[in-house]
Amino acid sequence: MPSEPAPLGAIQELTLANGLRVVYAPMPWLPTLSAALSLPFGSATDPEGREGSANVLHEWLQRGAGAMGSREYSDALLDLGARRGGGSGREASSLSLAFLGEVTGPALELLAAAVREPRLADAEFEPSRELALQELHSLQDAPTQRLFEALQERLFAGPQRRSAYGTAEGLAALDPAAVRADAAARLGPDGAVLGLAGGGDWERLAVAAERAFGGWRGASVAVPAAEFAPVGRHHVDADSSQVQIGLGFPSPAPGTDDMYVYLVALEVLSGSMGARLFTEVREKRGLVYSVSAFYRALRGCGYTLGYAGTTTERAGETLEVYLAELKRLAAGVSGDEFDRARTGLLSNVVMAGESTGGTAGRLANDVALFGRPRTLAEIAERIEGVTLEGVNDYLAANPIPEPTVVTLGPKA
Repeated sequence: MPSEPAPLGAIQELTLANGLRVVYAPMPWLPTLSAALSLPFGSATDPEGREGSANVLHEWLQRGAGAMGSREYSDALLDLGARRGGGSGREASSLSLAFLGEVTGPALELLAAAVREPRLADAEFEPSRELALQELHSLQDAPTQRLFEALQERLFAGPQRRSAYGTAEGLAALDPAAVRADAAARLGPDGAVLGLAGGGDWERLAVAAERAFGGWRGASVAVPAAEFAPVGRHHVDADSSQVQIGLGFPSPAPGTDDMYVYLVALEVLSGSMGARLFTEVREKRGLVYSVSAFYRALRGCGYTLGYAGTTTERAGETLEVYLAELKRLAAGVSGDEFDRARTGLLSNVVMAGESTGGTAGRLANDVALFGRPRTLAEIAERIEGVTLEGVNDYLAANPIPEPTVVTLGPKA
């Protein structure tokens, strides 16, 4: 248990005996708290032939705990004024709550109950699977999201290529017994992280976390390292008058010095309406209605996803100009571009610190990706430490690699 007071604003940490890591960012001016529980299971560790099991399990966990059925569990959260959220991803799933600090103890007890003693009632299984099937089918009406799922399927060679939505075949193969067995195999505290942010006293929060989660037991499955597939170009037929273009390529690993340098360069490429992609592809040539590039990370693996939405007639030119802008980065960025990019990133850091939910989620994500949480001051300091010379030296030595390209639209 914590014994010595830490400096004001410092992140507090605790590892329970069962392996759960608890991290807390104090925001003492707020009467609210947010909790984000990162669980080390996702589509990358779904059982073979049962793709989508993590997504169904994530929903099923929220439909009752202990002696409470689904309705009783939801009512208990509502009685506390708690708001819940979360989702299931490739390497992790999450459950989150936002609540008033005065109900911290019972709120954490309810959050913990979902994983410590999940009800997993037969009657709630089919609604959980049906919701997963609806989410999967909804991709047909969401071309951009469908594109990114197809892009990541072809960007990665290992299990990270699996969509968090699962597959129709995998979801059809599930039954209550199979998903219960899946939960027993990988719903454990080892590798899980509880991120907390908001007003509260750390000593009391630590006691509440221990009381709520200390009795949690269960196994965990190691997530395999992500691997990239060979570069290629692919097309997905879709009944649409538009063409969605997706690009993906490896980028610096999360938490490294190169990551911060690269993020500044990426901000020059696609950080604002004055960034290169917006200016060159959209404003000057009018090729697209939307264009962007953004950094993503898995454990030990960074990558960039790019997007452009355009018409069939302009798809070829759009891709050509986009690729030219990626290549042009190797020549470096100007002082004005650098200053705007770094200022933009620092502004994002400040704004990100205003949300308890965003902060709690970031803490949990940091521990999963970097092995430790980062303060906003540290993030800002790392960005401020990036120099124009450092960015241009990095870009000269590390030109953007040839990307995997996926297009979605009318038959090629």
